[in-house]
Amino acid sequence: MRELIYSQILEKRNKKQKSFAVLIDPDHLKLSNLEATINIAIKHHVDYFFIGGSLIIQDRLEECLKIIRERSNIPAILFPGNGFQLSHHADALMFLSLISGRNPEYLIGKHVEVAPKLQLSSLEIIPTGYMLIDGYSSNTASYISQTFPIPSDKPEVAVATALAGQFLGFKLIFMDAGSGAKVSVSIEMVSRVSQIIQVPLIIGGGIRSGEKARELFTAGADIIVVGNAIEKDPSLIAEISNITRQNYFAESNQV
Repeated sequence: MRELIYSQILEKRNKKQKSFAVLIDPDHLKLSNLEATINIAIKHHVDYFFIGGSLIIQDRLEECLKIIRERSNIPAILFPGNGFQLSHHADALMFLSLISGRNPEYLIGKHVEVAPKLQLSSLEIIPTGYMLIDGYSSNTASYISQTFPIPSDKPEVAVATALAGQFLGFKLIFMDAGSGAKVSVSIEMVSRVSQIIQVPLIIGGGIRSGEKARELFTAGADIIVVGNAIEKDPSLIAEISNITRQNYFAESNQV
C-alpha cells in the first residue's frame, strides 16, 4: 500500500518544516468560490487540500474532487464524516478514529463497514487519531457522533488521549476545535501534546489569522488546517501560507 503522502508529512516533520492544509466542505463552498480558492492555493503553494465534512452529498464530493484534480497538483486528502465519503479522485484518506469520544461506532464500528471497500481502492490510507476539542461553539461532529469534546482547559486529558492514540498505532494525531469554533485549540494544549508524542500533529478549528497560525506552529503543530474562515475570506490563504513558509519554527517549541 502506498505511503507517499504520509512519508512526505513525516519527512517534513523530521526537518521541522510546517504545512498548511485548506479544508473544503463541498456542501458549503459554491463552485465559483471553489475555483477561486484553488487558484489562490496554487499561487501561494498550499500543501494539501482536505476534503470532507459531517454531512456531504456524494455528488458534490465527486464534483469537487474532479475540479481540484483538473486544476491543480495539490494532494487531495479525504477527511470523511462517514463511510460514504469515498472517491477514487482523491489521493489519500485519513482513516479517522474518534479517540476523544466513547461511541464505539466512531472508534471502530464504521471502520469495519468500510474497510473492504478501502482494500480495493487506490487510496493511500492514513490511520488518524481524531480528537474533538471544545471550541466554545456548537459542533456538528460532536452532535453526529454523540460524543463530548475534550474540555479546552484540560491539556492533561488531551496529552493522555494523544499518547494512547500513538501507542495504538495511529500515524497522525488530529486535534480539532470544529468548524466555526469561537476559539482554537489552546497554545498550552498544543505545546504539551507536541512535546510528548512522536507522530505528526494536525490542528484545526477556530484559526482566523496568520498570527494564530504562527502561535500554533510555534507551539508544535506540524500541520494547520483552515476551512470555515477561508470560505468567508479566501485571501486568508496568502497570509497563512506566508507564515507557513517562514523557517523560525525550527528552533521553537514553546508557549
